[in-house]
Amino acid sequence: MKRFRVSLTSKLVLDMLFGGVVASVFAFMLRLDGSLNGYADSVGIFIVMSLVSLLFVEWVFHLPWRSWRSSGMRDMVHLFKAVFVYGLLVASAMFLASNTYRIPRSIPLIDGVLTFGAMAALRAATRIVSEKHCKPAHVSVHAKKVLIVGAGEAGTMIAREMFRHPEAGLEPVGFVDDDRSKQQTIYNGIGVYGEIGDIQTIVQARDIEELLISIPSAEGELVRRIVDTANKAGVKYRIVPGIYEVLSGAVSISHIRDVEIADLLGRDQVSLDNGAISRFLNGKRVLVTGAGGSIGSEIVRQVCDFAPETVVLIGRGENSLFELENGVFGMFPEVAFHTIVADVRDQHKMRRVFQQFKPQVLFHAAAHKHVPMMENNPDQAILNNVGGTKVLVELALESGVESFVNISTDKAVNPTSVMGATKRVAEMVVRNAAQKAKDGQCFVSVRFGNVLGSRGSVIPLFKEQIKNGGPVTVTHPEMTRYFMTIPEAAQLVLQAAAMDNSGTVYVLDMGKPVKIKDLAEDLIQLSGFEPHVDIEITYTGIRLGEKLYEEPLTQEEGTKSTTHDKILVAPQKELPNTFEGNLGFLLGAAKNGESPENLRGAIKQIVPAFVCEVRQNNDGAFVQKVEL
Repeated sequence: MKRFRVSLTSKLVLDMLFGGVVASVFAFMLRLDGSLNGYADSVGIFIVMSLVSLLFVEWVFHLPWRSWRSSGMRDMVHLFKAVFVYGLLVASAMFLASNTYRIPRSIPLIDGVLTFGAMAALRAATRIVSEKHCKPAHVSVHAKKVLIVGAGEAGTMIAREMFRHPEAGLEPVGFVDDDRSKQQTIYNGIGVYGEIGDIQTIVQARDIEELLISIPSAEGELVRRIVDTANKAGVKYRIVPGIYEVLSGAVSISHIRDVEIADLLGRDQVSLDNGAISRFLNGKRVLVTGAGGSIGSEIVRQVCDFAPETVVLIGRGENSLFELENGVFGMFPEVAFHTIVADVRDQHKMRRVFQQFKPQVLFHAAAHKHVPMMENNPDQAILNNVGGTKVLVELALESGVESFVNISTDKAVNPTSVMGATKRVAEMVVRNAAQKAKDGQCFVSVRFGNVLGSRGSVIPLFKEQIKNGGPVTVTHPEMTRYFMTIPEAAQLVLQAAAMDNSGTVYVLDMGKPVKIKDLAEDLIQLSGFEPHVDIEITYTGIRLGEKLYEEPLTQEEGTKSTTHDKILVAPQKELPNTFEGNLGFLLGAAKNGESPENLRGAIKQIVPAFVCEVRQNNDGAFVQKVEL
């Protein structure tokens, strides 16, 4: 689309003509009742003073560089400040010339008002012409009628964008908002027609074709309520970006997207102490294991925002590393990246990596995480989750790594699976290293629950099952889990790491637990189908090692608050004197191929709370504590 534009030179000429010349002449005419007799010389010299003063103000306040097509209230305030300075300059110049020229004292005030009015009118006219008369030739005759939910900053901003871009085929018809003070109010020429509860009626009365949710701070329950109402009304729905995009003025039509499962969960925007994280990471050499995974790759991206000197990416999967490499290299050209395909269990390879890159900060995200699979392969869970962590902490102690951050899981709490138990042992390995650390070294673990959309999680699985027409498989109708988004998890990991309290196990606030059944129904609905009608949900039974409910903390631990409201500290018991001996026995048993029963027994020597099996009895009851 060819847009209506005003060049920088044209802006300057128009401002000088109407704000400097025309406004000055009209100021004299208003003051002298339309007659300039006897004041011709005074008018001439005043115009010169005006032009010189205005040219100075245009340059100092960068007026020609500000867009006229998108002028808003901020621009008007900026213009008022500029014209106020202009008025002071003109008044000062007139005072100096008062002995030579007859200039009424009220002229600068009148001229200032007229100058502001003329310059503001130029900007308003440009915006009107740009929005109303520059429609592209290929615009669809039928624009989709849109009802915007939320008449706040984001809603009015997106309505304005629709008017500016008619080629998008979206016509804002009105708003709905639960704020009663906004009822019957008109924004951008369209009204607020009611509250969210009135959506069905408004959709039918005004032939609405799409609902646009524009409440960036909305909680998940509110988004769910709006989605349910839209489904009842038989109208499509989409959503606009989060609060940071709104605050930065970046909301545009291109940012409108479908409602996602994370919107229904309503996780709050994470507030970070960027200063502390920057001091922790800026200019540092950072190593990330499991860098190709969902959490590892997001940690890499988040770390790069704080300008590290070097980032070393370690992983076993070359394809995932290749994809990450292609993604981050272009986004952060100033950061030196080194990609290494390696296994964290390979001590000799890891030693060479440490010697070559001398990492100062290490994020350990490499782990086997699939619960049922690790139940059938306990030796690999032990060797990778425990053995790999042991290799890394020993090299970190040896090479003087400043901060070691171990990524753990809520499945490490009262573990009922081999995976969870091995992650609990890994936490203990890190705490043991903290006791041996030198001054200036910090070893911590960060524990959180399930991450939405991570590789191998239920969300991608459900999406694939829905794509294939179902059924969607859920293990049990009461199966409950805690969820957070990938960016949120990575951000809080960085924040916790920056707290620098060696030996600590940090626990991230996971919010409210969510039933997997509800998650499946939400995804089916968001995919445009009706649960249990278009797509069936079937229950397959709890798998070996799974719990019905995950626990963020053991009852014995309790929690302590930190300076961040979403990060807690889990107090830990002292490690027994037998820990290192039992650890060596466990790793030796795994390397020697001991039976799964013996390996579970060896784990239980280190983690007495380990419950070795979860199964369903013949009468249908679920047993979650089956001791060896």
